[in-house]
Amino acid sequence: MAKNKELIRDLTVGSVPKTMLRFAMPLFLSGLLQMVYNMVDMIVVGQIVGTAGLSAVSIGGEMMMLITFIAMGFSNAGQILISRYVGEKRHDRIGEMVSTLFTLLLSIAVVIMVVFLFTYQNIMAWLNTPDSIWEYTRQYVITCIYGTVFIYGYNLVSAILRGMGDSKHPFLFIAIASVLNVILDLLFVGPMGMGPRGAALATVIGQAVSFIFALTLLYRHREQIHFDFKPSHFRISRNVIKPLLSLGIPMVIQSAAITFSMLFVNSYINKYGEVYIAVTGIARKLENMISIVSQAISAAGGAMISQALGAKKTERVPKVFFHALWIVAIPSAIFALITLVKPEWLFGIFTQDPAVLQTVLNEYITVAMIQYLGCTLRPPSFALINGSGNSRMNLAVALMDGVACRIGLSLLLGVVLGWGISGFWYGNAISGTIPFVVGFSFLLSGRWRPKEDRKKKEKVTTDP
Repeated sequence: MAKNKELIRDLTVGSVPKTMLRFAMPLFLSGLLQMVYNMVDMIVVGQIVGTAGLSAVSIGGEMMMLITFIAMGFSNAGQILISRYVGEKRHDRIGEMVSTLFTLLLSIAVVIMVVFLFTYQNIMAWLNTPDSIWEYTRQYVITCIYGTVFIYGYNLVSAILRGMGDSKHPFLFIAIASVLNVILDLLFVGPMGMGPRGAALATVIGQAVSFIFALTLLYRHREQIHFDFKPSHFRISRNVIKPLLSLGIPMVIQSAAITFSMLFVNSYINKYGEVYIAVTGIARKLENMISIVSQAISAAGGAMISQALGAKKTERVPKVFFHALWIVAIPSAIFALITLVKPEWLFGIFTQDPAVLQTVLNEYITVAMIQYLGCTLRPPSFALINGSGNSRMNLAVALMDGVACRIGLSLLLGVVLGWGISGFWYGNAISGTIPFVVGFSFLLSGRWRPKEDRKKKEKVTTDP
């Protein structure tokens, strides 16, 4: 019983903001550390190799999104369903979900790795990678591809733990990876002179270590999760594969639509050369600094909503939505103020290239403000949509955000209206506010409630 308390936690009791912050804090710290070691890649490469290396890491990072979106989609779906099983006290289904996630995602990881080994250069060409940074980008990407299994493995193990209400252990594992990544970054890129390849290798080694530690923890607690890690236990369970696919496929489509649309937009941005590639890459890293709060609150809110619906405590759902909104608004406002007052200081962390800094001052400030607004509005929306397990809403967000807005608006502003690079930047930034339109409408509609709950409300309103 003592072990159960360590991993499985009830998120349906107590103060909503306190529970949310307590659960989100380790997630935030995990995201902060992950952001730090991703930023270290760019900072070390940018300062030692220069703008060419910085741009190569930026494009390479974008390409890695193509590898990870399937892992993120199914891992998040598995996390939500495990939270639902915890709320319903159906712990036997947790083991079936763990078995299914391991079997499905690790198999996909191997397939993805093989496919990308044969196609990554074609993708680089599609992204209009400049010839001047082609070799740097190739070195970075192929090194990361070999770490695909570790990326998938860490994501699925972390999702399992978060689904059971444990956000502390994933933080500890990412902390180990972050420290290791920073040390190896400085060693590989600096004295060993490996350039972008060294930064990628440091990241892969850090992820591998995180996965091994996380896997060890699950093995020690195998009785709790009803999964013994024997070869015969690695199978896809009929009891959980249908809900996993029902929720996971729309989440994968959502992630894929957003990923491909961002890469599509960036393929146009890359035509403008190294300076604009560097500005875009740095801006994304700065946006990610707010996104670590956004993603932590979104994940915490999603787990809380999923458990609340499983436990039939629907009154907590709107509270989770609005508390998530104001919590994320605080860091967004702080970053907006710093960007308005000292933009050259923020971007100067990554590079001292005068052309890059001048481009930021002249062209990017207003775009950054819209991006920060999107970071504020997305968390409550995704918490509700994902936590309720509504696959149609996920698909709606994917189509509206990824296809209709990010691609459509970017092409309209950048090509049709002739805004050029600014049009693509604005189109990408504005699309980040679309999930709130869908999520807030979904909240007001009440369709997130269980069917039986909606029927009771309908009966109350129709009775004389």
